[in-house]
Amino acid sequence: MQSKISSYCAMKIFESHTIHEIDNATCEAQNIDSLQLMERAANAVACEIISRFLPTQRIVVVAGPGNNGGDALAVARILFEQGYKKVEVFLFNVVGKLSHDCDEERKKLITMDGIDFTEVKRDFQPPYLSENDVLVDGIFGSGLRQALQGGFMVLARYINESGAYVISIDIPSGLFGEWNANVNRRDMVHADLTLSFQTPRLSFFFGENADIVGEWKLLDIELDKAKMKEISTDYYLVEAKNVRPLLKPRGKFTGKRDYGSVLMLSGSTGMMGAAVMSARACLKSGAGLVTVHSARLGMPILQTAVPEAMFEPDRNEHYISDMTIHHSHQAVAVGPGIGTNERTVDALESLLKNCKSPLILDADALNCISQRPQLLSIIPSQTIITPHIGEFDRLFGEHENSEDRLKKAIDMAKYYNIIIVLKGHYTATACPTGRVYFNSTGNPGMATAGAGDVLTGVIAAFLAQGFRPEHAAYTGVYIHGLAGDMAAGEFGEYGLVASDIANYCGRAIRAIIKRETPHI
Repeated sequence: MQSKISSYCAMKIFESHTIHEIDNATCEAQNIDSLQLMERAANAVACEIISRFLPTQRIVVVAGPGNNGGDALAVARILFEQGYKKVEVFLFNVVGKLSHDCDEERKKLITMDGIDFTEVKRDFQPPYLSENDVLVDGIFGSGLRQALQGGFMVLARYINESGAYVISIDIPSGLFGEWNANVNRRDMVHADLTLSFQTPRLSFFFGENADIVGEWKLLDIELDKAKMKEISTDYYLVEAKNVRPLLKPRGKFTGKRDYGSVLMLSGSTGMMGAAVMSARACLKSGAGLVTVHSARLGMPILQTAVPEAMFEPDRNEHYISDMTIHHSHQAVAVGPGIGTNERTVDALESLLKNCKSPLILDADALNCISQRPQLLSIIPSQTIITPHIGEFDRLFGEHENSEDRLKKAIDMAKYYNIIIVLKGHYTATACPTGRVYFNSTGNPGMATAGAGDVLTGVIAAFLAQGFRPEHAAYTGVYIHGLAGDMAAGEFGEYGLVASDIANYCGRAIRAIIKRETPHI
């Protein structure tokens, strides 16, 4: 029986225009004012800084005129009160108008004896900054409406060139919360650490922003949960708690057929390793039965490497020429190592026209379709496709950046009624509903040959076990990433290979179910 899980269970990624609404709801629900909420946020940031740096550390705080600046001023005051005497504060009030809360924090700060405070209204002599210093960036937060200009742009560049360790509050100044494709990233503050509140910003998940955001960490400031649940969004971050309800312990009186049969169409001359890895990962992720249909030459390889899998030989010795489904299967996976022979493309076309089982297409299956773009229109509804960026662009056209690529994935998932797993550091699962699920597991060591074949096997296993396609997709991605993290813990990122990921899939599932590791 399939477990049910609602999208709101995953961590919501809110767009910037909703943040103020959540803040207001928090104040009303908890009977506090906005200044008290600011103090709460500032305390969280200060505690994080205190946990990382000694009181002897020189800290330069740069604050803008809005509430992000108010946060920064409050942080500076708290640090000074906690014995950090090398705190220097610069408040940029160049238009002569501060937000109410920023002004209130300014008033508190200027009454303190001994704190080094400068309010910049016209001329600004920037402080000396070195790689030994910490700079707290509170110039502009997620409420920014236009790119940094004039003096603020010059300030951002100065900060970036200084070599100082930069901590940004909420979001690096100059970076928008969502889309930044048309903004010059040179004119943004480049943070080493971004301390955001409660939930991440969408822009954190795009590769082009990695050097801007740096490491990011979420600080819990007890924003109103009811309001956060109420506000709709199309963007989510998947964590262990979201997939755990789907991973039920196995019943004592169950058999292999209770966990589904998978048909894997994979492998060809020189690429039988892909078939081996996907089949092994499928079995390690709980599929009851796995049958591999492949070129005849692959029989001794597959049955030696994965004796638990059954082998169904194609009539052709070197590649797959027939994808006719002869038996009932709960999931069909196509693509790892099949090549792009013309007869293989013909066979795939026939499969797409006739397949009634839940379907996942990966690797060469996608390359076959890119050779015949008209095949996109006959992909069965709710099919899962798992392209990396190269395969995606071959299918849907070249894209200049990851933002545009994600937008296209969302549009194509809706248009073709399919699930698109766009692989990357934060793999994004785009669904026909318009929802996008970003993955929170995985590491750079997983950028290795065969890792995608393993993912295909993992997702196929969950499809076979009765998961809804979108659940199978983001659960499989999460398990795959966690298995990679566990394997990297043993072998290191440099020593990680795809077979290691496959071998750790079962342990990753167990760790989630039993909460065996602290980070899940």
